[in-house]
Amino acid sequence: MPHLERHGSATQLVVDGHPFLIVGGELRNSSSSSREHMKGLWPRLAGIPINTVLTPVSWDMIEPEEGRFDFTLLDGLVADARQQNLHLVLLWLASWKNGMSSYAPVWVKQDFQRFARVPDSNGGGRELLSPLCEASRNADARGFAALLRHVREIDGTAHTILMVQVENEVGILGDSRERSATADLAFAGPVPGALVDFIRGHRAALVPEMREILDAAGSRDAGTWEQVFGRGPVTDEIFMAWNYARYVGFVAAAGKAEYPLPMYANAWITQPYFPTPGTYPSGGPQARLLDVWHAGAPSIDILAPDLYGPNFTEWCAKYPRSGNPFFIPETEPGAPGAAHIFYAVGQCDALGFSPFGIDMPPERMGPEFGRSTAVLLQLAPLLLGHQGLGDMTGFILDKDHPSSAAAIGGYRLEISLDSIFGHTAEKGYGLVVATGPDQFVGAGTGFMVRFVPVTPGPPLAGLGRVEDGTFLDGKWVPGLRLNGDETDQGLHWRFSHFETAIQRCSLYRFR
Repeated sequence: MPHLERHGSATQLVVDGHPFLIVGGELRNSSSSSREHMKGLWPRLAGIPINTVLTPVSWDMIEPEEGRFDFTLLDGLVADARQQNLHLVLLWLASWKNGMSSYAPVWVKQDFQRFARVPDSNGGGRELLSPLCEASRNADARGFAALLRHVREIDGTAHTILMVQVENEVGILGDSRERSATADLAFAGPVPGALVDFIRGHRAALVPEMREILDAAGSRDAGTWEQVFGRGPVTDEIFMAWNYARYVGFVAAAGKAEYPLPMYANAWITQPYFPTPGTYPSGGPQARLLDVWHAGAPSIDILAPDLYGPNFTEWCAKYPRSGNPFFIPETEPGAPGAAHIFYAVGQCDALGFSPFGIDMPPERMGPEFGRSTAVLLQLAPLLLGHQGLGDMTGFILDKDHPSSAAAIGGYRLEISLDSIFGHTAEKGYGLVVATGPDQFVGAGTGFMVRFVPVTPGPPLAGLGRVEDGTFLDGKWVPGLRLNGDETDQGLHWRFSHFETAIQRCSLYRFR
């Protein structure tokens, strides 16, 4: 069945015994609530091309009455995806979606005595379930277990469904922590022993941000939340992270007991326009809280960022830490996604990449993302064989960042925006893999590479053979032999900004 395996320093998704790269896209929130609506979309999604669709499965639709389950819609979605040879990742929208509880069943929403809410700043109610409520947690877990039991029954051998997202962008909005009587009592009490023990046992391996928080508070091993972590919104967020992690982890464990697919939790990450806990959902799996979530939710395999806004490359560096596999379940579609997928896979060994709103009209999506995915799907077997081995690099170039460098395969690669006859590309992106001695495969658009030897031997490197082509079932099919203008008269390995291409080159050394 689908599972995660280490490959060098990377973690890969393995399906039917082979590593699998998710080249995917996430549907808009309501698209999959109607099989009829989706029927016209499946061929278009497959034609982008992608190999995996991330689709919501909401608690309110599969358990409309407590204890009565209806999987008719899910069965239809799975059948229709199979017709287009597409895989699925299920998004369990249940207790929380974007920090709120709009996808919980009506029978949960109506029973606000049994299923406790987080009070607003005035003490009133709102549509937000408390992560400290065991009744909500248990009901959610029973529904999730029923879902995974059904998935095992309909997909235990076909493996159309690869992974499951448990909840969506959890956390408190509008405040840094819950301030109900139950939450206040827990916050005033001691930090749970399980979290204290985890911090003590992993102190040297904690992410730097967490070590800084602990050091600033006096590096105490035990005490109340404010004694261990200090006073302020940061500690409020750690408190909420522990409670959300325990809740989400409990739900995930219930599902895994039925069918142990890989499971992940996603984060609405902080941004300049969401600067403090509560302006974004406080308590979600932020990068600085990876250790709290690992301690509280060991049944969650991946803590995944929803990467929107600026600083994409910086965020990519923050999540593959503390042994956390790297997966991007939501990000910008269109032209930004076309560039970012090369960086995520080539530089950060991502096991998958999925822009949000993949079902938006083609004219809004634009052609660039499809060009990138067509190339990445061809390259997937090669890339998966090299992930985690240190012989691959990815990059994104623009006028503010016109160059990059990497040392792979015995050479220093000096990568810059493509330039010829006085014209420099405005943007470029791609990846390069060292496939053997003096052998490289590259893909992308708008960049060029100069090779500088870093191993003993003649000091200069020349382009021996350059050709474009395609990969068919993992085997190279050569196209044009490139020289002259296409290689800047032998000075650079060039990828024109007019297309997204795959090329292979060999080098020779001379003095």
